[in-house]
Amino acid sequence: MARELNIEKRNLENIQATSSKVEKPLSPENQLERSSSSFEKKDDIPLKQKISDVGKFKPLPPVSDWQKKQEEEIDAILSDGLDEIFLKMEPKEQKAFKKKGEEAVSKISQLLNSAKVKVNKIIALIREWLSMIKGINKFFLEQEVKIKTDKILRLKDK
Repeated sequence: MARELNIEKRNLENIQATSSKVEKPLSPENQLERSSSSFEKKDDIPLKQKISDVGKFKPLPPVSDWQKKQEEEIDAILSDGLDEIFLKMEPKEQKAFKKKGEEAVSKISQLLNSAKVKVNKIIALIREWLSMIKGINKFFLEQEVKIKTDKILRLKDK
């Protein structure tokens, strides 16, 4: 008889355990809490660590030889005929002009490597860079922009 009571007791415990596992409808607040807690359990990385990793950057891949060569050719085209003007500038102006020129070279290189070359953007970059020269003639500026743009576009065809 004691044996029968143990069996009945076990059956009753099993029924209670399975009935407690049956899910009851949840209120919207409980659903939100449950979904966020289940989300955090699925991830191995804690949320605080994920947030702290947001500011970290991966290093860029190394620039290939042909990209370096292309940038050197673009730089040569842009600086062609501007030696005297550059030497007449003050040191601060020279640094700013050089920095802006290097930025223009990298952006033009990226534009040339895209599938569709956006000539208007290349023209705008060169015009903006050359407009840093004090006292430059407007017509000379436009002529130089056109000449340099044509030479750069010939690089794309190569």
